[in-house]
Amino acid sequence: MRVIAGEARGRRLEALPGTEVTRPTLDQVKEAMFSIVQFDLPGARVLDLYAGSGQLGIEALSRGAARCVFLDQSREAAAVVMRNCKACGLFDRSRVSVGEAERWLSACHEQFDLVLLDPPFRQGMLEEILPAVDRVTAPGGIVLCESEAGLVMPAQAGALTLRKQYRYGRVMLWKYTKPRPDAAQQEGGDAL
Repeated sequence: MRVIAGEARGRRLEALPGTEVTRPTLDQVKEAMFSIVQFDLPGARVLDLYAGSGQLGIEALSRGAARCVFLDQSREAAAVVMRNCKACGLFDRSRVSVGEAERWLSACHEQFDLVLLDPPFRQGMLEEILPAVDRVTAPGGIVLCESEAGLVMPAQAGALTLRKQYRYGRVMLWKYTKPRPDAAQQEGGDAL
């Protein structure tokens, strides 16, 4: 595993022991994810949910995100994320938290411009967590989800709307967006 682009490009990342459980994101899929949001990254507030080794949030920071909150329920994963952020010189823009995703999201008072979701496959977590993710996604924000192929995701989750899906072999990427309040008002107010 390595950082693909940006200020930490080429840096090797420590993987979590037992990667058969954590399944790191493939470079091809990671490159695709960040191509989707390349113009939205500079200055973005990012949440890397189910962070694992932190590779997605670190890639976002390397490519210009202002800050990233990493969340994983494993203390071991949090320790790996901290070491990886320090090794890449990105620790000053990082916050690493340990906790169960839904409980953490319900207590969170922050808003994020980009939420990266890569939970363990085949456990139904993605579909269940989207409504809670909606609550912390800033207006105009983007949620990128990684899942196994064959999963059917909802077209709507709260204010989040599915905009596009991409397939990369056995992996699917799902792009949700949350409208800005002014965009919703314009849609209803243009018919004068």
